[in-house]
Amino acid sequence: MSSNPLDLDPDNQLAPARGRLLVSEPYLPDPYFRRTVVLLCEHNDEGSFGFVLNRFIDMDIGDLMQDMPPIKTRISIGGPVQSGNLYYLHTLGKHIEGSVEVMGDVHMGGDFEQLRAVLATDPRLARHVRFFVGYSGWGENQLQKELGQRSWLVHPADKRRVMNTALKDLWGDTLRGMGRAYAPLANFPEDPSLN
Repeated sequence: MSSNPLDLDPDNQLAPARGRLLVSEPYLPDPYFRRTVVLLCEHNDEGSFGFVLNRFIDMDIGDLMQDMPPIKTRISIGGPVQSGNLYYLHTLGKHIEGSVEVMGDVHMGGDFEQLRAVLATDPRLARHVRFFVGYSGWGENQLQKELGQRSWLVHPADKRRVMNTALKDLWGDTLRGMGRAYAPLANFPEDPSLN
């Protein structure tokens, strides 16, 4: 890794895997993924998928799903794929049958009726759930190609970053948390031509 603080292209040796973050490079031209952080929920030879953690939609859960208890939660835009579907991550683990562990204490999906019943019984448990509209997906070798084009950096995920919807600048906070070599990327201007 470069020790030069002006190096805006530091090496990133971590491979993508389930439970890791994809952090977009500051110069990624794709307007949808610009300055995003994506939790990878699956990565294998057939492709990859995950959820954008720092894009939100201004809607209530009751607007998207019928018979949902009135809970306070921010709904994320998980990605452009199947944007008519609702997905969720949670830290309720074994209490939601059929859920799949993504990392540590964070699980994906499971029995939706059971989740709805848990939230109806105690709406405060909503802080343990993140809802997403759509997801982000990559076909076979597509993510590897994008990594080769320096579109993404890979970083270990932690529950705080994944489940906290109140962080104002998750992208910049994550880059700064990656260490000195990556911190300058968080200050890269949105439009370098304006400098």
